Amino acid sequence: MENITDLQETTVQEANRLITYLQGNSSHILLFGLRVLFAIAVFLVGRKVIHFLSKSVDRFFGRTIKEENEHHFMFSLSKAGMYIVLAGILGGILGIPSTSFAALIASIGVGVSLALKESMSNLAGGMILLMTKPFIAGEYIREDGHGNEGTVEKIGLFYTTLITPDNQVIHLPNGILANSGIINVSGQKERELRCTVGISYESDLKKAKALIMGILDREELVLDDRQKQVFVDELGESAVVIGWRAWVSTENYWKAKWNITEQIKLGFDEENIEIPFSQLDVRIRKEELERIRIDRESTKEK
Repeated sequence: MENITDLQETTVQEANRLITYLQGNSSHILLFGLRVLFAIAVFLVGRKVIHFLSKSVDRFFGRTIKEENEHHFMFSLSKAGMYIVLAGILGGILGIPSTSFAALIASIGVGVSLALKESMSNLAGGMILLMTKPFIAGEYIREDGHGNEGTVEKIGLFYTTLITPDNQVIHLPNGILANSGIINVSGQKERELRCTVGISYESDLKKAKALIMGILDREELVLDDRQKQVFVDELGESAVVIGWRAWVSTENYWKAKWNITEQIKLGFDEENIEIPFSQLDVRIRKEELERIRIDRESTKEK
């Protein structure tokens, strides 16, 4: 019974303290409530303003930035910036000092950066790729670091998507691409074909060179306004290596290479020009053969 009486007295005391506090700080509480209501109103209005401005920003980037991936990247970045500004305004309305808000944003940024170190690296890599533009969507690239290659489908904030010739999808982190050597295969409209073929030393060298030059002249995919060359590239151990060069459109590179290689093989066959293959000639001296014959006869007699 005594414990119940003590609990009632304690409850009454705490209630009296709360009433006294509310009476003494009623003006501050009312002011804070009004600030919260005003902040909610500003947030609702600000969200609609951002939605309206986002459309204008999207149209602006659509006119000034032709690259679709860069356009989306800058739009997302601008929209995030507008929400950060709105958050700063709301903090000021609620009485949060601007220095404290800036410190809070900085602290959050540091924490996020440490937790998402790789993702931030990829984000930075995406910004570098969009600014330097070593390639754009639709171009065929090779990445030296891991040997990945394919046609660029899109450059995202964190990953770049490649489509391989056999239609596989590769998602490469932008951080890797930004720190690796990149070969832009389709960066130029024209490419030079460079190939070699070996013929035997007994074959007619001049005929072989003339045959290859004739194939290059007849091939429709070879550009006639660029130089074509056929030359002796090397005198190998078992073959005379003939090299040839010609220019083609980048989009026709592989088709032209396959056509010319096939025509060279067929032409060599018709003209009896031999393409040697690796072989080993074994020669045994007459004295050695005689010794082997004597050894065999001795074995039989035994």
